[in-house]
Amino acid sequence: MITRKLALRHGRRALAIPRTSCKRFLATETDSIEHSLSQSLQETHSIESQVNSVSPKPISPINPESHSTSNTDGVAEAYHIFKSQQSTTGHLGTTIAPHYQPHTLLTNPPSPSSVTLNLLLASQAHLGHSTSLWNPANAPYIFGIRQGIHIISLDVTAAYLRRAAKIVSGVAERGGLILFVGTRPNQDRCVVNAAKLAGGCHLFERWIPGSITNGQQILGNCKMKVVDEFDQEIEGLKENLVDRASLKPDLVVCLNPLENYVLLRECGQNNIPTVGVIDTDANPIWVTYPIPANDDSLRCIHVIAGVLGKAGEEGQKKRLEAAKRGEITFTPVTNLVWPVSSTGNQVPAA
Repeated sequence: MITRKLALRHGRRALAIPRTSCKRFLATETDSIEHSLSQSLQETHSIESQVNSVSPKPISPINPESHSTSNTDGVAEAYHIFKSQQSTTGHLGTTIAPHYQPHTLLTNPPSPSSVTLNLLLASQAHLGHSTSLWNPANAPYIFGIRQGIHIISLDVTAAYLRRAAKIVSGVAERGGLILFVGTRPNQDRCVVNAAKLAGGCHLFERWIPGSITNGQQILGNCKMKVVDEFDQEIEGLKENLVDRASLKPDLVVCLNPLENYVLLRECGQNNIPTVGVIDTDANPIWVTYPIPANDDSLRCIHVIAGVLGKAGEEGQKKRLEAAKRGEITFTPVTNLVWPVSSTGNQVPAA
């Protein structure tokens, strides 16, 4: 009996509470929004009155009904329903993984240690040519045949790419001149970027025949300079470079050997080692260090050029670090004549 009277007393008191106060706790997050809207509307009306008092042409006032805030209780209920649905279904769905962005191969190329089979497979380095176009010398590099197309073994590609990266790094560490060549369309950016990283030269247009075998006639007027172990130019030695032969690269990296057979032949005649991307229709004996891969895939070319450029950058860093320790990793030129001062003494440039 006592329990029934207690429930009846508190039940009547609970029913006496207005409905608006029960819903008010849902609108705590919308109170600030409505308050700011009302203040902005009041400020707008005050600005209108000031403008109308000064301007000869009064402006039309803002309609309070069209700019008034909506029902707070309805907004609070809708917000509460949205939050409850978000907490219930927020964990559902999928997460978008990082996708391929082509510019990253130029702005942040992979290093030789980060070469993986997944990277080579994603860059389509395993796709060769039709079986009717293959060169039998590429048999050790072929994994199999699928739908009439030779599949290149990515294990061999990764191993040969790492070997070529070591060659490029070693030449750059010893102060050698590396020439990157890629004359196919859209290869110019990766060729220039690789040469910039390795501190070498680049060629993305047609190779002029005789630039190596007859370089004195073709490249005789090219500018040369003398640098120290820190790659800083030494002034006052330009007279020593007048009768010197044109420079020859110490290593040539060719990204499309089929179109640059003349270049590879000139390198062979002058004992210049070469690194080349060899597809299944090319002859691997054209280059000294072949890299079996798909030379028709621009993404594959970007990966290979980026890896070799990074390798050259690592070699340049090692050479500069050795120079800071007082070690010279290359053979310096000894037959240079220093300029003569006014007193008749040979004074080295500062």
